[in-house]
Amino acid sequence: MQLEQLTWTPADGWVSDCSDSLGTNADLVLAFAGRPCCEEPAELHKLFGRYPHASFLGCSAAGEIAGTRVRDDSISAVAVAFERSQARFACAHLDEGEDGFETGVSLGKQLEHDGLVHVLVLSDGLHVNGTALARGLNASLPSHVTVTGGLAGDGDRFDETYLICGRELERRAVAVVGLYGDHLHVGHGSLGGWDPFGPERVITKSSGNVLYALDGRSALELYKLYLGEHASGLPATGLLFPLAIRTHGQSNSVVRTILSVDEKEQSLTFAGDVPEGSYARLMRANFDRLIDGALAAAKLSRRGHEDVPPALALLVSCVGRKMVLKQRIEEEVEAVRDVLGSEAMLTGFYSYGEISPLVPEASCELHNQTMTITTLAEM
Repeated sequence: MQLEQLTWTPADGWVSDCSDSLGTNADLVLAFAGRPCCEEPAELHKLFGRYPHASFLGCSAAGEIAGTRVRDDSISAVAVAFERSQARFACAHLDEGEDGFETGVSLGKQLEHDGLVHVLVLSDGLHVNGTALARGLNASLPSHVTVTGGLAGDGDRFDETYLICGRELERRAVAVVGLYGDHLHVGHGSLGGWDPFGPERVITKSSGNVLYALDGRSALELYKLYLGEHASGLPATGLLFPLAIRTHGQSNSVVRTILSVDEKEQSLTFAGDVPEGSYARLMRANFDRLIDGALAAAKLSRRGHEDVPPALALLVSCVGRKMVLKQRIEEEVEAVRDVLGSEAMLTGFYSYGEISPLVPEASCELHNQTMTITTLAEM
């Protein structure tokens, strides 16, 4: 596997870590960009021209990761030339009113299953139910195929997100890259680091990813009560206080963050499902535990592949973590570097949701407020 890492900033323009570009040899380019770079895509078009034969997969971000640097309104890209593996691309648009399940099924069917090892998925961050999307992919892919990725971001604005699909910039879209070959080693890990507080409440009214009532009371009213002075900044400040959702009979929980609020309906819309009858508990940040979560996710991504050093690591971390860590945001990326080593190339973005199995051998699902890591190597 040959790699080339590039970054673009208004101050420095394009900077590459290689004196010789992979050019026509590149099979896949992962690219993450601030929303302004997607709305005025001249620099992205230059990137497309640099690798004429590559498939492009990327999205708008709430922060771009390159090495141990985290930037805003930049472009972070990695070009990959596989030696004994293959990559195949597919893209689909989200129909009006479609939650993502059928799109996930369609994309899973578009990929050839023979020899398929892993699927990278990126999605619109505002008009999809990430739980439904993950469920659709699970339903249409072989059970041994792992899936990781995330939902596009738009800083703390929650206004518009973009997908880099092939060589086009799309809205309301989902794209996947299937990775093939016996020589490809893939690892993954996903952990959070948030502390629960307050009582656990029963979700008494919800529909998909829309929450209406907890313990028979207005969900929005209760949420505002807990947020106090932070309530006026919703939905952005909701990133600081996600919900832990636990289904009946399960000890593990998944974390959900708010995408939007509806004052008229007194409802909260989340990035993934909040099923009726489940238990919900508010969470808040613990700085040290966020860093420990990133470190532990990196260790999980090495499990079962300790003898295969990762060449490339894709990091998808939640924008809520970025809002908490602020000027110390790079500490969580540095924690990943400490585990994966100096030879692993790090790229990625801050998202509105992360997609990964919760534990090894499990199906993929949507998470929020995690650091989710995918490692790749060829042997």
